[in-house]
Amino acid sequence: MYAIIRDGGRQHRVAEGGIIVIDRVGLEPGQEVEFPEVLLYRGDDKVTVGTPTVEKAKVIGEVKGVVADRKVVSVQYRRRKNSRRKVGHRQKYTEVLIKSIVGPK
Repeated sequence: MYAIIRDGGRQHRVAEGGIIVIDRVGLEPGQEVEFPEVLLYRGDDKVTVGTPTVEKAKVIGEVKGVVADRKVVSVQYRRRKNSRRKVGHRQKYTEVLIKSIVGPK
């Protein structure tokens, strides 16, 4: 059983017990997060495709913690001015463990 959900402009294929990385949400580790926008649900015997979402389907996950992406370095340089600037940035994401997938009835 799996589902395809939409969160933050991205689509994720999720299965129970899987871990996904989403945009940072203001929740503490151990709290539950719900994804109501299920685009596709695949149960034991059939596939349900939403138009645009599947009615009465949702995915429930548990926040595991905050992780940081790799560092992105930006360099600004002005020729002949002896001017240089180097800035680094690490985007923060939330790691979510998928606990259950509730399908349409």
